Amino acid sequence: MHFIEELRWRGMIQDIMPGTEEQLNKEMTSAYIGFDPTADSLHIGSLVPILLLVHLQKAGHKPYALVGGATGMVGDPSGKSEERNLLSEEVLNHNLNCVKKQLEKFLNFDASKPNAAEMVNNYDWFKDLSFLHFIRDVGKHITVNYMMAKDSVKKRLEGETGMSFTEFTYQLVQGYDFYWLYKHKNCKLQMGGSDQWGNIVTGTELIRRKAGGEAFAFTCPLITKADGGKFGKTEKGNVWLDAKKTSPYQFYQFWLNASDEDAKKWIKIFTLLPKEEIESLLTEHDTAPHQRALQKKLAQEVTTFVHSQEDYEFAIKASEILFSNDTAEILKSLSEEQLLQVMEGVPTVEINKQQLAEGYDLVSLLADTQIFSSKGEARKMWQGGGIGINKLKVGSEKLVVDTHDLLQNKYILIQKGKKNYYLAKVL
Repeated sequence: MHFIEELRWRGMIQDIMPGTEEQLNKEMTSAYIGFDPTADSLHIGSLVPILLLVHLQKAGHKPYALVGGATGMVGDPSGKSEERNLLSEEVLNHNLNCVKKQLEKFLNFDASKPNAAEMVNNYDWFKDLSFLHFIRDVGKHITVNYMMAKDSVKKRLEGETGMSFTEFTYQLVQGYDFYWLYKHKNCKLQMGGSDQWGNIVTGTELIRRKAGGEAFAFTCPLITKADGGKFGKTEKGNVWLDAKKTSPYQFYQFWLNASDEDAKKWIKIFTLLPKEEIESLLTEHDTAPHQRALQKKLAQEVTTFVHSQEDYEFAIKASEILFSNDTAEILKSLSEEQLLQVMEGVPTVEINKQQLAEGYDLVSLLADTQIFSSKGEARKMWQGGGIGINKLKVGSEKLVVDTHDLLQNKYILIQKGKKNYYLAKVL
């Protein structure tokens, strides 16, 4: 399947410049996408541009990932209601190195391949470019009328915050990136999110006016959620690709919890599964939506793609810990880091180590930690078999909790009723 054809059925094309598809069908084409180094990790919003480059390379074309060391110093006004904070060079360099490492995981950078991926940093060609040289050599080719007509500029100029000259020039800076890559890397195509269309077209215009050349562009729709919530955001903030910022377990849970409507859209965009398999999954899901086959497959594919098969298997195991009964042994096998990943979001209570060493009366512990409002209430549920310690139901024979009950010498998982958990931490 041709590259553009593949993206169309996946719902990954919004705007496309005339001639783009013909160019891609004609010859191996170099294309680029820009990545913003405002953080030291990409998040799941960045998966769409990553996957565009992956599809591009699979189709035999050459991908360039541009990390914006220079543009990161300016700030892109597209889709923003206010100017963002500018980062120091030191922070930017740290972020760039982290982003580079992440991108290397998804693309083939083997230089022996004719379509090997390459990483470029626009700071390399901007650092020695003087302001006078830039306004004379670049600025004179694009009129202010042309720049003012862009939606991202119009919205900001009409709003209360206005727009600084720094942000106004952003489209010229991004346009020059495309021109530089066209001249030095024979790069003829730029891809990006639909909010980037104005900036991308400025690049094709600069190439036409300054180099007399022809360049191409297309954009991908911005990902939305069916409920109107912002894609990639949870109560805890962004869903990051870095396992230290968003654990593989939380990452897996994000995709697993997708609504049916979102899962139907996302399985095409965020996985590399072939068309026939996806259509079969959609049919299976419509037959038995309660089994959530679509969400399970989506979560498996994306977790494995971004993290690893081992991380996916751990996420499955971790999911079972709170939601099934026969998991006492699995719980004991977890490292402290894994245990805390699984228990993220579970309320924590504190226990005194000295009391535990002496043997802590179970009913007193349940009341002292305020898991129950009184000893009477705690005793009633304990006698009725509604209390679990480390996923094992305890009856009236269990009178005290002591150091033998500790997980990793530090924690006890207390279950109250069917669904309420508390992680007791020893101090």
